[in-house]
Amino acid sequence: MENNKKRELTCIICPRGCQLTVDIGEEIEVTGNICPRGKTYAINECTNPQRTVTSTVRTSDGGVVAVKTDRTVPKGKMMECMEIINRAVAELPVRVGDVIIEDVFGAKVVATQNKG
Repeated sequence: MENNKKRELTCIICPRGCQLTVDIGEEIEVTGNICPRGKTYAINECTNPQRTVTSTVRTSDGGVVAVKTDRTVPKGKMMECMEIINRAVAELPVRVGDVIIEDVFGAKVVATQNKG
């Protein structure tokens, strides 16, 4: 007997917001997507979810600067990623795009605002 699991997702790839149904069995079947990107999104979300992390990092003057990862990290590693970000201190001045942390699970943590 096949043990299928269903998930309902809203695609976030484009503004259409397709309502997707994902049947997870021996193979993964996706319905509700208008374009192929929705199918890819649904499969990735069900098999290897990834997230961009946005946060703040303390600065050398005691303030904070907004940061984000330059690519997605595994969703299951987000708490560890935040622990690393929370320990960091950025030396001023900081400009948008400056690398604050070189490697967090394959991503760089970069500044998203100018400071100092």
